[in-house]
Amino acid sequence: MEFIQDLIDFILHIDRHLLELCNAYGTWVYAILFLIIFCETGFVVTPFLPGDSLLFAVGSLAAIGALDFTFSIVLLIAAAVLGDTVNYWIGNYVGPKVFHQEHGRLLNKEYLIRTHQFYEKHGGKTIVIARFLPIIRTFAPFVAGIGSMTYRRFIFYNIFGGALWVLIFIPAGYFFGSVPLVKNNFSLVIIALVLIPGIPSVVEFIRIQLKRRRARKQVSHNEGDLR
Repeated sequence: MEFIQDLIDFILHIDRHLLELCNAYGTWVYAILFLIIFCETGFVVTPFLPGDSLLFAVGSLAAIGALDFTFSIVLLIAAAVLGDTVNYWIGNYVGPKVFHQEHGRLLNKEYLIRTHQFYEKHGGKTIVIARFLPIIRTFAPFVAGIGSMTYRRFIFYNIFGGALWVLIFIPAGYFFGSVPLVKNNFSLVIIALVLIPGIPSVVEFIRIQLKRRRARKQVSHNEGDLR
């Protein structure tokens, strides 16, 4: 419980804590930043780590000279790309071992084949868009690996998506993090960065549920007519 409270405090006051890390560890803070982004994108068990908010905070601290702007961008693009790559290969290793049953109820080869077909068709945009969706960002490369998405396609969109993600959020923090309105309400900005990217996923989930409900009603209606 205390860990969760400390994590929430770190995320909501990430600018202050990150500045404290800079003062305490000097250049070693770059290794800490690399590790956080690498783990947030590289392991399905760590989706709770800050991603968008951390990049924005890095940009805001780069604006005051606490961090090197260019080096931070290059370093964290590398962390994001390597994280997704590791996640992909973990999924690629796990997939065939887990989805091995021919007619299992949950984990059967049919689902593995469907996942592969989906990622071969839509995998590129999925990998790129997922970069901007917390939690989904952590699972997308893992599922791409499970579905054996062609690695050449995966690594291209991985690099493109990772670079785009970092190149949007760090410069955004650099140019807007020092604006008085943003600076004085940094916690609200961080909350927005955490919640807003997830809205499309929530909307899509609701849309799918409503569609399924309408389909069930239609089936029930048709069955009633047959009677």
